[in-house]
Amino acid sequence: MIIRHEKAGDEAAIEAVTIAAFTGHPHSDGSEPRIIRDLRKADALALSLVCEEGSDVIGHVALSPVRIDGGNCGWFGLGPISVLPDFQRAGIGSALMKAAIGR
Repeated sequence: MIIRHEKAGDEAAIEAVTIAAFTGHPHSDGSEPRIIRDLRKADALALSLVCEEGSDVIGHVALSPVRIDGGNCGWFGLGPISVLPDFQRAGIGSALMKAAIGR
């Protein structure tokens, strides 16, 4: 398992992980993939990390700058953070979060 920065070509895998991670969860309205697409389109992903097992993306975390009254306040919003269902509860989300904080 490695954690690395998102690179060109990861978009479809990140979307698939996000959809799989949130499908059927009562706290999800299904907007998580759109949030990532919109942040990427707005060039507002301050940090986008993926977790790979072999050559497969199995997890993702996104951080974006928080703006208050139109200004950057030095804070970052988390989310979504996603892990494929078969890999959940194995510490991958925690590892992604620790890597994000470390960066």
